[in-house]
Amino acid sequence: MGILAWILLGLLAGIIAKMLMPGKDPGGIILTTLIGIAGGLLGGWLGKVLFDVDSVDGFFELSTWVAAIVGSIILLAVYRLFARHK
Repeated sequence: MGILAWILLGLLAGIIAKMLMPGKDPGGIILTTLIGIAGGLLGGWLGKVLFDVDSVDGFFELSTWVAAIVGSIILLAVYRLFARHK
């Protein structure tokens, strides 16, 4: 996938993660996008390490979306945990 596809996937995965984890976050849409992009990378890496699958097959593959959304949820939860302690 190209960089624009990663950004779009990250944006959408971040939005979906935020919908699945409602509540106030100190960040806006840019932070959501960055968390989504990083979450996609984290999800792909975790899928490879834990389950020995290539979860980044293509933009329209279900495994790519699941990995990106799960990774985004993990990072959003960690972000909320640390953002509250300020």
